[in-house]
Amino acid sequence: MPTDSLRVLQYGLGPIGQAVARTVLEKEPLTLVGAVDIDPDKAGRDVADLVDGEASSTGVHVSDDAESALADTVPDVVLHTTTSFLEGVTEQLVQCVRAGAHVVSSTEELSFPHHRSPDTADRLDQVARAEGVALVGTGVNPGYAMDTVPLMATAGCTDVRAVHVERVVDAGERREPLQAKVGAGLSPQAFDEKKGGGFGHVGLCESLRLVADELGWPVEDITEKLRPVRADGPVDTGVRQVAAGQVAGIHHTAVGQVGGESRLSLDLKMYVGADASYDAVTVDGDPPIDLRFQGGIFGDTATVGMLVNMAPRVAAAPPGLHTMADLPVPRAFATSPAAEA
Repeated sequence: MPTDSLRVLQYGLGPIGQAVARTVLEKEPLTLVGAVDIDPDKAGRDVADLVDGEASSTGVHVSDDAESALADTVPDVVLHTTTSFLEGVTEQLVQCVRAGAHVVSSTEELSFPHHRSPDTADRLDQVARAEGVALVGTGVNPGYAMDTVPLMATAGCTDVRAVHVERVVDAGERREPLQAKVGAGLSPQAFDEKKGGGFGHVGLCESLRLVADELGWPVEDITEKLRPVRADGPVDTGVRQVAAGQVAGIHHTAVGQVGGESRLSLDLKMYVGADASYDAVTVDGDPPIDLRFQGGIFGDTATVGMLVNMAPRVAAAPPGLHTMADLPVPRAFATSPAAEA
C-alpha cells in the first residue's frame, strides 16, 4: 500500500459508517479529515461523539453539505456507506469522484452494476477515468463471502465445473437495522407484502454474475427466490421479539444456468435464532474444493474491514469503475500482531 497517509472522508454515519470512522481513527496510515451525514442530530457534532471511541475529540465535525465538505477537506479516499441501491446514490458517487476522491462504497448494487445498470456503470466509469480516480463497491456480501472468496477458492483448480456457496447467519447477533431488513418479527403475510421494493438481502445476483463473469461462464438464466424462515419458538434478540410462527428472517437463493445446467448457486439463510452460523464454498473442480468457515464470517465487522482495507487498494488502482476481481487480493493492513511469548 502507499506509505504516505491517506486522507479519508466518511460519507454516511449510520451504524456501519460510525464503525468505519472509528476504525479509520485507529489505523495509523489513515487520517480522518471529514464526515458527512444529512441527519440533523449528527450534523455539527464532533465525530468522537458518535463513534464511542477513546478520543475525546477528533476535530472532525459532521457536515450535512457533502459538496462543501469535499471541497474543504480534499480527501484522497471517500468511504461511502449510505444505501444499498445504485439509483439512489449515483449522484453522491459522481460528486465524490468529481471532487478528485477515490471511492469505496458499501452500495451493494455497485459491486457488479454492469448487468442491472449498464448505463450508470458506464457513466461512473467514464467520470472516474476523466478525473483520474477509481471506485469500487464492496462489503462482506457482496464483496467478499459469496463472490471474492469463491473466486479465490478456484485459484488452485485446473478445471471448474460448478461452484456452490452457502451462508448461514444468525441475524440476532447483528445490528438492529439488519434484523429489520430481514423481516424479523413480521407476520408471513406482512413479509409477502414487503417482498421486492428493497426488502431482504441486496446483491445476491450481483455476486453470482461477478463469479460467472470472472470464470468466463455465460449465464443463460438466473432463478432467484426469497422466502421467509419462520421461528419454531420465541426469540428475543434484545432489540426484537419474535413469536413462534412469525418471520425470523430470510432464505434467499440465486441459481445460474450455464450450458443448460445449474452450475452456480448461492444460498443465503439469514435469520434470528439460527443454530450455528457458517460460510461454505464447494467447488466441483480439479481438484475439488470444500471450504468452510466455522462460526461464519461476522458480517458487521467484516463489512467495516472490507471497506477500510480496500482504501489503499483503490487509491493505488487505475482510474475507473472496478469490481473486487479487478483489484489485488484484499487483505488487512496496519494490524497488531500478538507479542512473542
